[in-house]
Amino acid sequence: MKQLSLTTRLALLFALLAFGAMSIVGYALYRKLEAQLVVRDDAALVTRVDQIRTLMQDVDVRDLIHEKPHLFANMLGNTESLLVVRYLGEAPLIVVNPHHTAVPVVTPVPADLALSLDAVHHARTSDGTPFIYVAAAARGVGGQRDLQIISGRLMTERTRMLNDYRDQILLFASTAAFLAALLAFGLARRGMYPLRRLAAQTASIGIGTLSTRIDRRDAPRELDALIGAFNGMLNRLERGFTQLKQVSADMAHDLRTPIGNLLGQTEVGLSQPRDIAYYQRLLGSNFEELQRMSKMIDNMLFLARAEHADHAIEPQALRVADEFGRMAEYFEGLADERNIRLEWRGDGSVWADPLLLRRALANLLANAVRYADPGTAISTVAEQGPDGTTLYVENRGPTIEPQHLERLFDRFYRADASRHRSSESSGLGLSIVRSIMLLHGGTWHATSNANVTRFTLAFPRQRDQPAKHEAD
Repeated sequence: MKQLSLTTRLALLFALLAFGAMSIVGYALYRKLEAQLVVRDDAALVTRVDQIRTLMQDVDVRDLIHEKPHLFANMLGNTESLLVVRYLGEAPLIVVNPHHTAVPVVTPVPADLALSLDAVHHARTSDGTPFIYVAAAARGVGGQRDLQIISGRLMTERTRMLNDYRDQILLFASTAAFLAALLAFGLARRGMYPLRRLAAQTASIGIGTLSTRIDRRDAPRELDALIGAFNGMLNRLERGFTQLKQVSADMAHDLRTPIGNLLGQTEVGLSQPRDIAYYQRLLGSNFEELQRMSKMIDNMLFLARAEHADHAIEPQALRVADEFGRMAEYFEGLADERNIRLEWRGDGSVWADPLLLRRALANLLANAVRYADPGTAISTVAEQGPDGTTLYVENRGPTIEPQHLERLFDRFYRADASRHRSSESSGLGLSIVRSIMLLHGGTWHATSNANVTRFTLAFPRQRDQPAKHEAD
């Protein structure tokens, strides 16, 4: 079932609120009017009974009935009234009962007590019509016995008036709710126009128009956060799509070279019969190219797992000296070949995943050994701070221009042709370092000045380190 639109929901909500408010006000007025009418009718009945009571104290009731038989009916002034006058225990002297209402059995108010509203009794007939009545005793003339007066009245007219008033309230509340719904629908539809315009703008954005941004002009302030979020999302999409295209182009370029080498060497080898030694050299060369391609694919898979999935890490407290010693031992032979010394200093511990920490340090040291000037030293330093542990890998070599420093950690990025050694590097080492630091919730950056290049990794303290991260 299709859900109602937001505009319709708002209109219905306003209609419900208007109907509810009008109904509550109408009900309060209805109850107030009903209470006032009840007091008025009770007072009128008490007044009439009191008048009859006074009349009977001055005139013999028998003579009065004989001379003026219609007087009492006229005093009541209503065909819905009831009047019974009798001596206690005897047949009624006067009976005025047009509707043949059952005469209630009630103890009369004594003759020496004044009548009040408390003397009025309230009941309902079989059809639910309210009925009020009063019973009072009146002293007889000349020492006669006390008379009993019972007077009542059916509240048919009052009931009809209250029903009409109630119907008018319901009609007014319904009309007000309908008008409120129409007004709310119009206002909501007009208020939703910026959202419809926003939807139209976003619908027009495609792969070829990712650089388009949603215009904030003439938009209500309530949509500023939404428009800002949309534009931020477009920025990320454009940047990600651009990076994806660049990565695809870089991968195609980097894979084309080894594949071209493999095809060319194999084609030459198959062009004519060769000796065993030639084929051995050919297979050895092809093996190196395949190794490089395999390493590149492994690195890309690692980056995909680290940046696009929940990558669980197992951080623990690692002694910095042990990790530095392990790295120095691993790179000792490669450093000797290039006449480079490995130095390290620092103590304490770092909260990190052992395998990922070693991979990050290995990538930084491999990069430093590759580009350091012969005869220089590579320094690996650890510093303990209040926020965590900071590791530095520093080497002396060509200075990296400032415009390249921010992009060093991008995939396949190389600062210049002098650092573009395709046979030695896939261009993914520093991007892997970035992903590892993202997993640890740490930071990374590089500086290069006066032929000194330093890569910095900052690992947070244990209490700030969650067990699982998702890369941005």
